[in-house]
Amino acid sequence: MNIKDQYRVLKFGEFGDERGNLVVAECGGMDVPFDVKRVFYMYGSDTTVIRGRHANRRTKFVLINVCGSSKVKIDNGFESDTVELNKPRMGLYLPTMVWKDMYDFSDDSILLVLASEHYDGAEYIRDYDEFLKEVGGMRHE
Repeated sequence: MNIKDQYRVLKFGEFGDERGNLVVAECGGMDVPFDVKRVFYMYGSDTTVIRGRHANRRTKFVLINVCGSSKVKIDNGFESDTVELNKPRMGLYLPTMVWKDMYDFSDDSILLVLASEHYDGAEYIRDYDEFLKEVGGMRHE
């Protein structure tokens, strides 16, 4: 499967007036294609830090850089692609069984993550070679 067919860049509604801006991301298929069971965010990372480095068997994610910017490398075991998250109204939907690396965080980056499942460490694949075995993929750059 083509990597670009697996993930999706989402554009959330943005409303603003003289008071400022408001971004809306509704769950359950409206904007976010799942019901959110967990929310977390990352901040204080810098350009040298790589976060993620895992795939998930059951959890789907939407990543939103609500402040600053970061990059996400998405890998399905056969090919990879990179998306820059640099607008607070932009989200990145990641399905199950894709490897993800988040990196190149700006100094002011706050990366908000919406997850479809509660945390279960057993469903994480944290070894890239194990991920490749499970998806039948091969090492590539």
